[in-house]
Amino acid sequence: MAAGWTDPVARPRKDCDCLALPDAPSTAPVSALSNRPPLPFLALLVMLALVSSCASRAEGVLIPISVDNPATSKVNVLVATTRKESEVPGMLYSGERGQKAEMTAITVSIPPDRSRKIGQVQWPRRLPPDPATEFATTRVEPFNRGEARAWLRSHLPPSGRVLVFVHGFNNQYEDAVYRFAQIVHDSGADVAPVLFTWPSRGSIFAYNYDKESTNYSRHALEELLRDLSRDGRVREITVMAHSMGSWLTVEALRQMAIRDGRVAPKIRNVILASPDLDVDVFGQQMAEIGRPRPDFTLFVSQDDRALNLSRRISGNVDRLGQVDPRIEPYRSEFEKAGITVLDLTALQGGDPLNHGKFAESPYVVRLLGNRLIAGQTVTDSPVGLGESIGALAVGTAQTVGSAASVAVSAPIAVFDPRTRRTYTEQVDRFGQALGGTIQTAVGQ
Repeated sequence: MAAGWTDPVARPRKDCDCLALPDAPSTAPVSALSNRPPLPFLALLVMLALVSSCASRAEGVLIPISVDNPATSKVNVLVATTRKESEVPGMLYSGERGQKAEMTAITVSIPPDRSRKIGQVQWPRRLPPDPATEFATTRVEPFNRGEARAWLRSHLPPSGRVLVFVHGFNNQYEDAVYRFAQIVHDSGADVAPVLFTWPSRGSIFAYNYDKESTNYSRHALEELLRDLSRDGRVREITVMAHSMGSWLTVEALRQMAIRDGRVAPKIRNVILASPDLDVDVFGQQMAEIGRPRPDFTLFVSQDDRALNLSRRISGNVDRLGQVDPRIEPYRSEFEKAGITVLDLTALQGGDPLNHGKFAESPYVVRLLGNRLIAGQTVTDSPVGLGESIGALAVGTAQTVGSAASVAVSAPIAVFDPRTRRTYTEQVDRFGQALGGTIQTAVGQ
């Protein structure tokens, strides 16, 4: 790991999930990321192909329809994209690269909670969709820059908070729109939602194209973030990125810091979920961003099979989203940099790749809305949340006497700088008393 982190009808198509793609190779040593032996490269590739074809769904879902069901919810999203317009009705934008960034306001109807599972996108299987059980599009309106600014001001909550989401690899335009609408709805975040979608061909075989598309788009993302920061009514911006979108996000922030001398002060929080970043590259980016900088929070999982594939492609170099925050050098470097890490390894994923836990777990999306997107620390107590989880687990185990209840109570290990200084002693002390139930709870 690099030093210096602290330096200043429709045609059916197949459903797919985000995956990761490697960045530049590095000579860093590989650490043991999981107790489970990695799948062979070919088996992983086959698994990715199977996952991308696991469920039929309609194509052209962005054709607006009228929805009169009062039990549905509406999510209004401002979408900025560097994609080229699509000639296919209802797709709006393709996976090819456009000549300039364009803006669109889209409203998504979400079925009643009783008809859906929190954390999931209920894709229409045919058109028109059934709003009672499926996501549906109710409004699509192209905007120029001035109209986009007016939309933002009319949708800003009293807090003046904006959430910008940057999707990952293997996403079509509608994938990103519906996934972000789901995150906003399920998290209950009090924000004006802005999606930045870059040219991805939505194919697991388009690795290099998607990778270069992030580089193609970083200036546009930087300008979007700068425009949002300049709006007098915007008080705070949180940027959340998934997978390969993390590379794009950190690069845009790095460019902003180099141009302007620092990241815009209104950008308070950066959340990287399953970040597909070479750990050495990330260390260098953080050094070049310098200080002051936003608070960074990482969602990692050592059982992320998509990142395991990405690591293999990139010469067996650790990916940031798959590291174990308990071991060195990561533990010390995260602590020095003041980075909070949420380890989701013990949390059961909703997909075979364990790559989308941040959006699919009801527990995590509510944590996003209630704490992280709101710019709050994960705990308000004078101890780290990792210690709070340990204490909760102890109380539960002593009352119920069940390791299973501990795992339910503590599905996530949170390592903030305060927790990391005391966590080893915490585990040693409680683990002996409980016969290893704490280790089970946090995936050790």
